[in-house]
Amino acid sequence: MSSLEQVLLQNRHRFTPVTQFNFEKEPFHIFDFTSNNSVLLNIDLNNEQAFTDYVFNTLNDNSCSVGVGGYGEDRFIYSRSEVFGGEESRSIHLGIDVWAAVGTAVYTPLDGTVHSFANNNQHGDYGPTIILGHQLENVKFYTLYGHLNTECLNDLFVGKKLKKGDHIANFGTYEENVHWPPHLHFQIIHEIGDYSGDYPGVAKPSEKEKWLKNSPDANLILNIKGL
Repeated sequence: MSSLEQVLLQNRHRFTPVTQFNFEKEPFHIFDFTSNNSVLLNIDLNNEQAFTDYVFNTLNDNSCSVGVGGYGEDRFIYSRSEVFGGEESRSIHLGIDVWAAVGTAVYTPLDGTVHSFANNNQHGDYGPTIILGHQLENVKFYTLYGHLNTECLNDLFVGKKLKKGDHIANFGTYEENVHWPPHLHFQIIHEIGDYSGDYPGVAKPSEKEKWLKNSPDANLILNIKGL
């Protein structure tokens, strides 16, 4: 276990919820976006309505208003976008997704500072993205929030200080988050290097170990029991 993981485990009782949902009291659905999900294999994922209908019909069928999952998952759904292509396609998901209605509020789980932000608006990318810097027990790390509403970027500046529980954004529309059903991509990053306003949320299978080591399980902060 890394020093960052140890610090997050020791302090997880201090974190406030990243979204408005109470996962201890509200039902939630755990999504599977791997090739094991035979239903998805028959859906045109580049069809806006079809992909969105799948997500929200699944939530309705399970009497849930929110779905979660994805850390370390080998997802076939990224074949829908050239952003993840190349000699070896990227498919290993490095964060946790929270799937819910447009406008769902997003909060910072602990005190932080705006490291960077951008609108990554290529098809299938993050859309509006915020990266915050944090420090706990002398360990520095970052949290990334992707697929946000465009308006959330308007009042930001690098170095802006935020308190835990501050409302920083909402889930963006399909158009804002560059053709994904509404959701939040939440990711922990240890060393961010030269990245600014963006950081890979999906890795090549051959590099899985390296990338997951630098982006430990986001549930260390989300605290979703059963995930």
